Amino acid sequence: MILRAVSGADDLQAMAELERETVELPPGLDIRWLGVSGYRIAYDDVSLFIDPYVSRVPLRSLLLRRTALPDPETIARYGQAPGEVVGVLVGHTHFDHAVDAPALARVHNTKAYGSASLVHLMRLHGLQEQAVEVATHRRYELGPFVVTFIPSRHSKLLFGRKVPMDGPLTCDHLDGLAPGAYKCGAVYGIRIEVAGLSIYHQGSADLLDAELQHQPVDIFLAGVAGRQVTPRYWERVLPKLDPRLIIPTHYDNFFSPLGAEADMVRKVDLAGVPDEIHRVSGAARVAALPRIDA
Repeated sequence: MILRAVSGADDLQAMAELERETVELPPGLDIRWLGVSGYRIAYDDVSLFIDPYVSRVPLRSLLLRRTALPDPETIARYGQAPGEVVGVLVGHTHFDHAVDAPALARVHNTKAYGSASLVHLMRLHGLQEQAVEVATHRRYELGPFVVTFIPSRHSKLLFGRKVPMDGPLTCDHLDGLAPGAYKCGAVYGIRIEVAGLSIYHQGSADLLDAELQHQPVDIFLAGVAGRQVTPRYWERVLPKLDPRLIIPTHYDNFFSPLGAEADMVRKVDLAGVPDEIHRVSGAARVAALPRIDA
């Protein structure tokens, strides 16, 4: 693997250029990037959230092991959605994917779908009746959306050898929910079908090859942080999905609050993503969505 010297300025410029690319969607369909791996998808005044994380845990909370919980003001500002919210989908339960899932399920009186670790997290918030432990490969019909959870794998970010905060979420009280207590739990890619379009959301840059069958999609919401430690990531995932459009995600600094100037995950190399993809799939387009606070 050859690593290029890429500055934060290079990545910010790449982000601006990718945001200028056209993202054409069917009438009535709206996709908003919440930052990190979070999305809000709405179709004809029905919405769902994927990996919503707007409260933005500060780095000092991680270092000092302070409690990390949803921030009501931030939820009120960035957690709104058109019409009925039919679900909150969570691919794994690290804090930067799952902190806000219980709060959004509560605010919108909807269910959260994910792993046993997510169900445990919802129980800590007193929301066990709104939690669904998903069955893999099952098709869940949520309003106009058909959702399928595909068993997947988290990238081994710790020196290419270990998944950070691996294992199930087992914390037994809210006061103990420091960032490190948000264990990964089971990991899923999430396929969504709506308005004649198929979307695949991959919150972390790895996969279980045998689980991801060859089912082409229109849009791949591709987590790009950690792909450098996953052997042949693009070569393995792109032939399975054969996407028309790839939208990189999970490249902004997940400790920086929404509303602040955008900065990047260290060494994420967003600038290198289009060339990496085009070496494997010359037909796929690459574009980016502006963050919800842009």
